[in-house]
Amino acid sequence: MLLLNTTRDALLAPLQSVAGIVEKRHTLPILSNVLIEKRGDQLTLLATDIEIQIRTTTAGHIGGEDSAITVGARKLQDILRALPDGPDIVLTLEDKRLTVKAGKSRFQLQTLPAADYPRMNLPDGDAVRFSVPQRAFKRQLAQVSYSMAQQDIRYYLNGLLLIADGGELRMVATDGHRLAYAAGDLAVPVSARTEAILPRKTVLELARQLADNDDPLEIILAGNQAVFRFGSIELVTKLIDGKFPDYERVIPQNHPRMVTFERQPLLASLQRAAILTNEKFRGVRMVLGDGALKIVSSNTEQEEAQEELEIDYHDTPLDIGFNVTYLLDVLNNLSSEHVEWRFNDGNSSALVTLPGNDKFKYVVMPMRI
Repeated sequence: MLLLNTTRDALLAPLQSVAGIVEKRHTLPILSNVLIEKRGDQLTLLATDIEIQIRTTTAGHIGGEDSAITVGARKLQDILRALPDGPDIVLTLEDKRLTVKAGKSRFQLQTLPAADYPRMNLPDGDAVRFSVPQRAFKRQLAQVSYSMAQQDIRYYLNGLLLIADGGELRMVATDGHRLAYAAGDLAVPVSARTEAILPRKTVLELARQLADNDDPLEIILAGNQAVFRFGSIELVTKLIDGKFPDYERVIPQNHPRMVTFERQPLLASLQRAAILTNEKFRGVRMVLGDGALKIVSSNTEQEEAQEELEIDYHDTPLDIGFNVTYLLDVLNNLSSEHVEWRFNDGNSSALVTLPGNDKFKYVVMPMRI
């Protein structure tokens, strides 16, 4: 039975949109598969790992009968990537085996019944809906997502807090050692303040998929689920159930010492100093003196690096240590030319902000070196 006759890219592009969430190893074999549904000239591909579901629909496909199958997502993707961009791809289904033909190449893949494929239900009932440009949401994600925890026992830290409140959309992430906060504007205010903790995998998938343009991203928050619709993609995700830390208490309010750095020179100096840090602790010392900042690192082999930057600082000298990875993360994910750092003493957290902008804040705890 002829399932589909199309070009390689017309099938590969939607497959790549959904296959990113498919796990290589899963207790349910069918979750390694992608669901392919054909209705008329529309082709729908759907993948899920039970926690997240991504669906994309494309039109204009030549094909035979309407049908639905599931087939190994990674294998099909690898085959399509390896095929030349020339001959049409022909998919046929016989005796529960999918045959992929292109020119003189031929592959046979096992399938599993579409009826057995698990699907996440869309949320119903009361929901908060709003829309933001994809570029703005993607940029906001980039400003905070690196601060998410990875496999922390405090499961609510392994994600990102999303707050829709009036005409503002806030994002917060923390791993207990640093915290990033970014706020953006909503064109149409939401009727009720809503909070949701997005899982780490969902955040990374959105960052990968969203386009760098002003096309709309529709967001629906309802119960323990969130739905993101953009372009031809619909992403449904379960939310993390937990109480996120009170981020407002963590952000320092009255640190007395303030220094403005040029972002790129500071980033370059830290990158060089990071080469000779201890591989386990990754510590660097920032020594603030009259008109100068020294960045010092050393390791267990008694090797040492020292960088010096001229700065406008004429306050009490300060010697404070940080995990250099935490500093590089924030500087790499900002685009401004200058950053402002506020300090209290060598044992207190530092606050990184942008000049004249209260919509971004980054708090990083010091470390003993």
